[in-house]
Amino acid sequence: MNMKLEDLGWDGVFMAHFERFHEEGLAPGRIAREERDLYGVYWQGGEVMAEVSGKMRHDAGSRSDLPAVGDWVAMHVRPGEGRGTIHAVLPRKSSFSRKEAGVHTEEQIAAANIDTVFLVTGLDRDFNLRRIERYLTLVWDCGASPVIVLNKADLCADVAARVEQVEAIAFGVPIHAVSAVTGGGVEALRLRLSRGKTAALLGSSGVGKSTLINALLGAERQAVRDVRASDGRGRHTTTRRELILLPGGGALIDNPGMRELQMWTDEDGLSGTFADVEEIAAQCRFRNCKHQSEPGCAVRQAIAAGALDAGRLRGYQKLQRELRHLERKQSEKARLAEKAKWKKIAQQARKTNKYGTEARY
Repeated sequence: MNMKLEDLGWDGVFMAHFERFHEEGLAPGRIAREERDLYGVYWQGGEVMAEVSGKMRHDAGSRSDLPAVGDWVAMHVRPGEGRGTIHAVLPRKSSFSRKEAGVHTEEQIAAANIDTVFLVTGLDRDFNLRRIERYLTLVWDCGASPVIVLNKADLCADVAARVEQVEAIAFGVPIHAVSAVTGGGVEALRLRLSRGKTAALLGSSGVGKSTLINALLGAERQAVRDVRASDGRGRHTTTRRELILLPGGGALIDNPGMRELQMWTDEDGLSGTFADVEEIAAQCRFRNCKHQSEPGCAVRQAIAAGALDAGRLRGYQKLQRELRHLERKQSEKARLAEKAKWKKIAQQARKTNKYGTEARY
């Protein structure tokens, strides 16, 4: 099955990055999924399973240097075998990243080369404004445009009130209230998916991403499961990231539900989400005001006057603390890496000097 690369998002920018690889006889492809050490890759000849070359894996400084779903890559294809070897990742125009779950300070790329991010939350017991703020903070720094999708409108008694709550924290971000089950509002989302464009779906477990994808595709492609009745918590249906081709061109990147969304951004992302808090904070008497008991605190005054929600300030301060902790961890990791590099250089120098000295005798 032949494919048109333009339907997958191939454009002049990627073509320019690929020129030198074309001269080497390599072919462009886009990562559709990852399966352990193999990648499913779409290319003009259809789909192949490919592995990363030994040199590329050796030269990778971190996990983020290796292919992620949505990446464009340069690869050698063996069509008769349906296999290929990936030699390089083309520069990304955008990527949604988070800190890898656990204790390691590593970047995990959830989706690469995306134009739109659908931030999906449920209008059932999953509804959480602070979580929406967290997602928005990460998306503002990724190079793609956010769209908030409030799913399960059929289970909400007052959809308009929920939309109004989200509007108060989203500042012009498009908001769609939909029901993936009944199909209500889905067509408006479909209009945002066009040929050559890529959208990523992000959200916690149980918000209905798989059901939403089926509604957008008009086919039962993704397996779905009900949320637990006891607590309304979702069960993981999607177990891997996957780039899904749309009938009219373009693509969707589905992600497993995220129970733990750790920050991987900077203060710019925070400013994009909390512009209202920072605008008020700029009026505080002291530049380093912590908005606790300092005199002349404009933020506390705004909360007392009902102009700012206290929960919004708590969310802002919580993310600030996380970002500062992340910055310290990143700095420490960089320091240790630099120390290890110079230790290795020193060891090599001593080894060279030792053998050089012996050679003179």
